[in-house]
Amino acid sequence: MVKLAFGSFGDSFSPSSLRSYLAEFIATLLFVFAGVGSAIAYGKLTADAALDPAGLVAVAIAHAFALFVGVSMAANISGGHLNPAVTLGLAIGGTA
Repeated sequence: MVKLAFGSFGDSFSPSSLRSYLAEFIATLLFVFAGVGSAIAYGKLTADAALDPAGLVAVAIAHAFALFVGVSMAANISGGHLNPAVTLGLAIGGTA
């Protein structure tokens, strides 16, 4: 039989856990803001907003850079998941 190790629910509200939640929130906010912002900026800068390969690559590179910055920022604090579902699951399980 497989045993799973879970912490207590009270551990989810410790100061270090709250710090990790805040770091994940800020990193995810930065990732979404930069990613969507790059797509909107590309659409505004091009006259017809055509999806040419160069524009798609530029938006993809902006997404990759935003992901890199978000993970780099949150990795030492909370693991750098940049996924609210993972953070919520860890909070409910008490292992965040």
